[in-house]
Amino acid sequence: MGQFGVILLDTHALLWLISEPAKLSQSATAVIEQTRLQKQELVIVDISLFEVATLVRKGRIGIQIDLETLFDEVQSRFVVRAITGRACMKTLELPTNYPKDPADRIIGATALAEGIPLITADENIRRAKAFRTIW
Repeated sequence: MGQFGVILLDTHALLWLISEPAKLSQSATAVIEQTRLQKQELVIVDISLFEVATLVRKGRIGIQIDLETLFDEVQSRFVVRAITGRACMKTLELPTNYPKDPADRIIGATALAEGIPLITADENIRRAKAFRTIW
């Protein structure tokens, strides 16, 4: 497994970690636990908050608390990175087989720009091999 230090979570991995941890793979769970034990950062990109808000509004996910409380909890437990110009530039380096969804591209480009692995179940992201993924 090795030492990863800082790791980035894709939006679905964040949601599963908070509400349905059994959906995470054994590898992802082990790396998250190792990261916490080493007091390293669990990172999300701020666009994940937008994705969660959109999913709640569309009724695609249900939450037991109001969105503001959820976001306060997320922001206290995770490092929320803003979208950077460098990450936006890195989207241009993603391979042609990388997903076209703007949020997926920003999250992936952030992993690429910062040189950190991404925890994701998304097979299309993992198959693109643009940066280190964990699942």
